[in-house]
Amino acid sequence: MIIAKRLQLRELTTLDAPFILTLLNDHDFYRYIGDRGIHTLAQAQEYIQQGPIVSYSRYGHGLYLVERRADGAKLGICGLIKRDTLPCQDIGYALLPNYRGQGYALEAAQAALQDGRERLGINRVIAIVAPGNDRSIALLTKLGLTCRGLLALGEGASASLLFEPATDTEPVR
Repeated sequence: MIIAKRLQLRELTTLDAPFILTLLNDHDFYRYIGDRGIHTLAQAQEYIQQGPIVSYSRYGHGLYLVERRADGAKLGICGLIKRDTLPCQDIGYALLPNYRGQGYALEAAQAALQDGRERLGINRVIAIVAPGNDRSIALLTKLGLTCRGLLALGEGASASLLFEPATDTEPVR
């Protein structure tokens, strides 16, 4: 578990499937991240088992459930992701609409990055974001990342903006 000032980030379990079903079917999730094809509780459980849970065991990190410490409210997900299509981990996050614009995503992302550095020795993290996702672009800038251009993660994939640490001199290719 990762503890931040107002939040805690914990590993997802299949008991979180109802929340994941709601989050992954949010309009903005579709718009900026994409349709993951999760439309039933069983599919949400499978998503958790085959995605985050596999990532925890394989890499020691993944997308975590973001909960508010004061009342246990489930706000969203955040964490480091290791993709085969990228050279290093990237930061990912998504919050339900009621919790956006309150600094929770920034706090969660900072906590996930600190955990990656301190617990796992991950010193370089990048990010990908859909063009036009202005809130995420602003958050990534606050995290010290700079837009380096467009990147397609696979054949036929839409191009995403690639954000890298501002101190990097050689961009990802």
